[in-house]
Amino acid sequence: MVKRKFNDLPFPYHHELELEIATLTNLGVGLGRVSLPGSQPSAISSQPTQHASGWVVMVPFTLPGEKVRVRIYRNHKNYSEADLLAVISPSPHRITPACGLFGRCGGCQYQHLTYAEQLKWKRQQVEELLKYMAGVEVAVAPVIGSPRELGYRSKITPHFQAWSKDRAMGEPAAIGFLKQGSRFEIVDVPQCPIATPEINAKLPEIRAKTQARLAAGEYKRDATLLLRHAQEGVITDYDAVIHEQVGALKLHFLARDFFQNNPFILPAFTGYVREQAAASGAKFLVDAYCGSGLFALSCAPAFERVTGIELSATSVKFATENAAANGITNATFRAGDAAQIFAGLEFAPTDTAVVIDPPRKGCDELFLGQLFAYGPRAVVYVSCDPATQMRDLKGFLAAGYRLTAVQPFDLFPQTRHLECVITLRRA
Repeated sequence: MVKRKFNDLPFPYHHELELEIATLTNLGVGLGRVSLPGSQPSAISSQPTQHASGWVVMVPFTLPGEKVRVRIYRNHKNYSEADLLAVISPSPHRITPACGLFGRCGGCQYQHLTYAEQLKWKRQQVEELLKYMAGVEVAVAPVIGSPRELGYRSKITPHFQAWSKDRAMGEPAAIGFLKQGSRFEIVDVPQCPIATPEINAKLPEIRAKTQARLAAGEYKRDATLLLRHAQEGVITDYDAVIHEQVGALKLHFLARDFFQNNPFILPAFTGYVREQAAASGAKFLVDAYCGSGLFALSCAPAFERVTGIELSATSVKFATENAAANGITNATFRAGDAAQIFAGLEFAPTDTAVVIDPPRKGCDELFLGQLFAYGPRAVVYVSCDPATQMRDLKGFLAAGYRLTAVQPFDLFPQTRHLECVITLRRA
């Protein structure tokens, strides 16, 4: 494999320089600017490009207002990336990270920042995404924070490699998460402060068993472990049926299925979605990515009838069982064809609200086309990636919907990730 030649413009490899960090991007990376001869003006927000005040340099683990010393390791067409060497003038909001691996492990971006400031910056990033991606300037509500800043994550999936340099030299294999800035190298993580205490108590046992199986040659390829904290304790079997409780709502589903990984904020999170959907005055609700029924069943008390639609027949089975287990009789679930999601619905669109919670990539054009053709009274759009949500928002605005509320929730403290709920009404 031929190594790509280093682009030495505008900086040579490992060039060191000092700069002040101006802002944080929505990837959780510090952004600073340095003067270059011949810089041309270009209007930006916090996206990497050239600007009247200088060339953009992106530096992880830095904070706005800090003066830092950095070392360039990559030049792009319109910005450079650098490693942090030293913080010369620290931010008053800088704190000592809870994890000794912070800065090496790629799982967290904000452990060096006070939690109040994390919430402040996440709100600002949503505002900027709205403005620069959707062309909308609207008030964003303050981010609703997690009841737990650490010890909140109820599921982790450590990775390991069947062969590694460590094992070849007789050392234990690294079992953990990707190294910051790497797509392949794994950092060994014996404990994870953002995981629940129950998961951390179970982790040494699982790591020891995995090391023994590696030594015995049982793994022929790289693999991922599962530790999921539920009512039964910590589950490690992907195919196990587990039980969760959100407020008074009891749910069960497969351990491998998607479910929000911060149970401590879920009552407030699902409650807000229910309030926004019901405030539209709709009599009926459609949950278009219903999974095992979290939003559909949480919202059911506020509507005459609810229908959950899901591509997975297994999830539909669990959702139906969950409705029965909770005594909810006005909610039904069906497996939907991707090409005909809303086909056969008996609800009049003018009396219907739709909740959508798509994957990180957002909604595809086929789904949005069907949704706009159906034309519900209101849509409550839940997203784990506000950037793809704002991309989709442009389609809603073009289809005649107006944005009435933007409410971020911090399900993932210490990381750049954020859940955002936007409410849309048909004009």
